[in-house]
Amino acid sequence: MKSLKKQRRIQIIAVAAVALVLSTALIGYALRDGINYFRAPSQVIAEPPGPTEVFRIGGLVEEGSLKRGQGESIRFSVTDGGASVPVVFTGVLPDLFEENQGMVGTGRYVSGVFVASEILAKHDETYMPKEVTDALKAQGVYREGDS
Repeated sequence: MKSLKKQRRIQIIAVAAVALVLSTALIGYALRDGINYFRAPSQVIAEPPGPTEVFRIGGLVEEGSLKRGQGESIRFSVTDGGASVPVVFTGVLPDLFEENQGMVGTGRYVSGVFVASEILAKHDETYMPKEVTDALKAQGVYREGDS
């Protein structure tokens, strides 16, 4: 009788372990395209990602770089004070988007240009995304009270 209980306990533990491994694999598979890593412009220039990798870039919109093209096409550069990355975006920019303001974009780095699929701008006078603030502080550009 004791060996039957021991065998049943081992079977339950084995089934639980297989279920845990299977659920972890399924969660990882489901999230593989949903995770976008943040990079500062200096990191993008130092180690350019592949053209198929989707990631987020953030920093300040470089002064004098904002150029509107035909239709909804917009070109500008994003900087963290150490490096600048040219950005191309087709779409409608947020109302608060302007030069010398914080922004975060999602997209791909193709042939030296960040092709953005989404652009986010700060939402009030004091907010800047934490990743952008950290990247600017690391470059020595960020001043408390800047937005």
